[in-house]
Amino acid sequence: MSMRIDYNKVAPAGIKALGGVYGYLTQCALPAALIELVYLRISQINGCAYCLDMHTHSLQKMGVATEKLALLQAWREAEVLFDAEERAALAWAETVTRVAETAVPDADYQAARAVFNEKQLVDLTIAIGLMNTYNRIAIGFRNPPQAVREHTS
Repeated sequence: MSMRIDYNKVAPAGIKALGGVYGYLTQCALPAALIELVYLRISQINGCAYCLDMHTHSLQKMGVATEKLALLQAWREAEVLFDAEERAALAWAETVTRVAETAVPDADYQAARAVFNEKQLVDLTIAIGLMNTYNRIAIGFRNPPQAVREHTS
């Protein structure tokens, strides 16, 4: 896979603006590992190799168990590995990421609100939107994951 466009060079101000949103999220009240777990799940749904590689490594560095990472795609079946906040965040991430299919039903919103306050849910939704944007940029312009770059160099 070769990169179609190096978007960091072509539109540095746009990418920097996205980085500002990322910076905001690092300062919000949601735990960093929870946000990274959501980023990884969204990247699994979207099939973004670049982001899968990056967020898996980030979660490993944070000390998240290998079993949790391996079973993230099947988190509902492996629910004992995920706490209530993680399950709620993952369910919300899935329904919002698949908005064209789900239309984000009231029941999904109510389930998320049962766990997160308004500010947390808005911040979580900003994180979901940001990762979906990053996925679309990386997939659209074929940004190869670090693991692939290291293997081919």
